[in-house]
Amino acid sequence: MNQHAKLRIGHSACPHDCPSTCALEVELLDSNRVGRVYGAKANSYTSGVICAKVARYADRVHHPDRLLKPLVRAGAKGDGIWKESSWEAAFDLVAEKFIKAEEMYGSETVWPYYYAGTMGLVQRDGIHRLRHAKKYSGFFGSICTNLAWTGWMVGAGALRGPDPREMAKSDCVVIWGTNAVVTQVNVMTHAIKARKERKAKIVVIDVYENATMKQADLGLVLKPGTDGALACAVMHVLFRDGFADHAYLDKYTDDPRGLEQHLRTRTPDWAAAITGLSVAEIETFAHLVGTTKKTYFRLGYGFSRQRNGSVNMHAAASIAAVTGAWQYEGGGAFHSNSGIFKLNQDLLEGTALRDPNVRHLDHSRIGPVLTGAADALYGGPPVTALLIQNTNPVNVAPEQRLVKQGFLRDDLFTCVHEQFMTDTARLADVVLPATMFLEHDDIYKGGGNQHITLGAKLIDPPEGPRTNHFVIEELAKRLGVSDRPGFGLTEKEHIDIILGKRGLGSFDSLGEQKWIDMQPDFEAAHFIDGFGHPDGKFRFRPDWSGQAAPNRPPRSMGLFGPVEQLPEFPDHVELIEVADEAHPFRLTTSPARTFLNSTFAETPVSKEKEGRPVLLLHPDDAAELGLADGSRVEVGNQRGELVLHAKFFDGIQRGVVIAEGIWPNSAHERGEGINVLTGADAPAPYGGAALHDNKVWLRKPQELGV
Repeated sequence: MNQHAKLRIGHSACPHDCPSTCALEVELLDSNRVGRVYGAKANSYTSGVICAKVARYADRVHHPDRLLKPLVRAGAKGDGIWKESSWEAAFDLVAEKFIKAEEMYGSETVWPYYYAGTMGLVQRDGIHRLRHAKKYSGFFGSICTNLAWTGWMVGAGALRGPDPREMAKSDCVVIWGTNAVVTQVNVMTHAIKARKERKAKIVVIDVYENATMKQADLGLVLKPGTDGALACAVMHVLFRDGFADHAYLDKYTDDPRGLEQHLRTRTPDWAAAITGLSVAEIETFAHLVGTTKKTYFRLGYGFSRQRNGSVNMHAAASIAAVTGAWQYEGGGAFHSNSGIFKLNQDLLEGTALRDPNVRHLDHSRIGPVLTGAADALYGGPPVTALLIQNTNPVNVAPEQRLVKQGFLRDDLFTCVHEQFMTDTARLADVVLPATMFLEHDDIYKGGGNQHITLGAKLIDPPEGPRTNHFVIEELAKRLGVSDRPGFGLTEKEHIDIILGKRGLGSFDSLGEQKWIDMQPDFEAAHFIDGFGHPDGKFRFRPDWSGQAAPNRPPRSMGLFGPVEQLPEFPDHVELIEVADEAHPFRLTTSPARTFLNSTFAETPVSKEKEGRPVLLLHPDDAAELGLADGSRVEVGNQRGELVLHAKFFDGIQRGVVIAEGIWPNSAHERGEGINVLTGADAPAPYGGAALHDNKVWLRKPQELGV
């Protein structure tokens, strides 16, 4: 018997912002300590494999720098001078400040702000119950999914797709715009199984030769924001060379002849000039997918984080419709299964208490919101009070200088509920210590797979940290709304209600099952019964302004960006920050292997493996600038500038630079992080954050004056 078998094992789900939502087996050393974390072998998607950073989760749970006691600011904002507080006194102070703010400006001056630091439904989404009960400002959560989901939905009309496990049954897996080895390792599990068992080809499309591309049979390194041009040229070849499935197109798509006519000028030569790929690379890829019926397009989020990201997603998804790949097991296109679960969270979120007249604020635009931009405030009062859970906007939100300027306002009161002293917590007035996922009850759903998974409490937290649910409940008592529907229930009771309304049993029954497989049948998953639009057709001609979407902004917010510039058919549109004479480089801020957004940046192994913040750039570009490998280089644009260390890398196109990972601001020598350079403008049509879409300049070290 091995050591793992001797230990007591608990079952959970990874809580982090990752499509894999891995099912976990956790070594339980005693009532409050864990050992190694493993992927659950019995889960057909996780298949026993998880990323190394989660396998080392004990480093986070038992980290000596965890927040353990409530803290109240005792000096100037950001000075780091705190005094310890009791939970009761801290809650009283927060409630007092919220009430005073509301008396001065009305309830919309308070903005509960959260995101995906945990993907657990109860601990993440319960903040809305307090929001609606108090009529605080609404929250339009745009930063992650909007550009991708919108582009998918205008084509397919429903947020689902072929079973992700079918990648193992494919003859060609196209991994497009996601560094799966880093961000969703299970994609590689199933793709490599197809290679071993079926001799399937793996194609990877990205802006640099990353860890995933190193495992590809065909790797295509293109310029950021040009994926739509590649997709159009591929479809041009499919029509030109007789690989288009005309019977499928006539039955399942809206205007195949219009598309074919539109694509006549979108040749490989045209696309090569835009993407930086060779004509031969484009032709090879097009012929591979054209001759391989069982091609599975796994479309990620990364390539959508451009100002033309929705257009790129729609164009890439359209290829599978031209080939008819959807008809086959192991074929079609997949982005997310988030639309299949249909869990009713009305009581958890207090939706019966929602007032449609309350404004919504765009969470990607927290910088403009906190610095009083009129278009960001939608005619309402300034935000003078914040409650923040599960996110670190001072580090991860775009236009970081504006964000920090807003947080440093004397008239802004901020309460942050956190696990570590993050960049955001450092600028708060009250910091409350939070539990981690193994220390509370919750339930999870996997957008990248098909499982609902229970994450029951497995260990006791240290003395001090409290759950998100506890914080919301205690504030509700002090703010006079604890008698409203949805309050006064435990996490388990909320989970019972959510599961019961869907006919999926209870907390206890799910504890026995561990997870529930919600994958639709083949006909629904492959859209054999028709796509999600009323006419059942895949739309090559999208309705950009009228499309229903899973995360469309409230009508009061209107449409975002230059909607009139979005194309009639799949295309390349230069809504991106095109490099120019003053900003000759294009920057993407790609994920690092051992960080996850700003999470894990505090653990020693992750910090050691990542080393320091660097800028990947082509050696020929470096030579023209007179930069040595490892030298300091200033990178900047109209929003700001920061210093990184140059790292030569020839797996990238000239004129493109990559900064991997969201390092803490303090890891940079000027105390500002990479999001100093990213923009907070809302792309068309429904907003989002174009975090990988930045034009920048580079300067030689001797020009720094140091």
